[in-house]
Amino acid sequence: MMIRPIEVRDAESFIELSKQIDDSNFMLFEPGERNTSLEQQSKSIERILSEKKSMIFVAESEDELVGFIAAFGGNVKRNQHSAYLVLGVLEEFQGRGIASKLFNQVFEWAKENELSRLGLTVIKDNIKAFNLYRKMGFVLEGEKVHSLIINGAPVNEYYLYKLL
Repeated sequence: MMIRPIEVRDAESFIELSKQIDDSNFMLFEPGERNTSLEQQSKSIERILSEKKSMIFVAESEDELVGFIAAFGGNVKRNQHSAYLVLGVLEEFQGRGIASKLFNQVFEWAKENELSRLGLTVIKDNIKAFNLYRKMGFVLEGEKVHSLIINGAPVNEYYLYKLL
């Protein structure tokens, strides 16, 4: 298993990975909702790689993408010290330390790029992810009430942060 920066050539695999992770029902996109084209994904990866304060790292096992962590950095003076994170690991690869390795890679990258604050959100019912984030040093910042509607019902999200 290897952690590496995403490349434009990963666009098609990244779309498929994202769709599979969406099926967990713990991501922003509902299962089957993502309709990103190869061209859109390629351009998105190019844009992210061109920004100093944004990055995507992927976890690759036997030439297959099995997880990712994306950091979306602030682009104005007041928030350029921070980034918002999104993490996803295929269910069958969870529990193998991949998420921890992705986090450690993004922590190292963040320090190198002079970021001092990382934030993320998690659906309140996703206890496994919440516990992982706490283990990785994230602190509960607050709760956003009725931030999402899932299967017709309002769902809350937790906001977490980590200072580097």
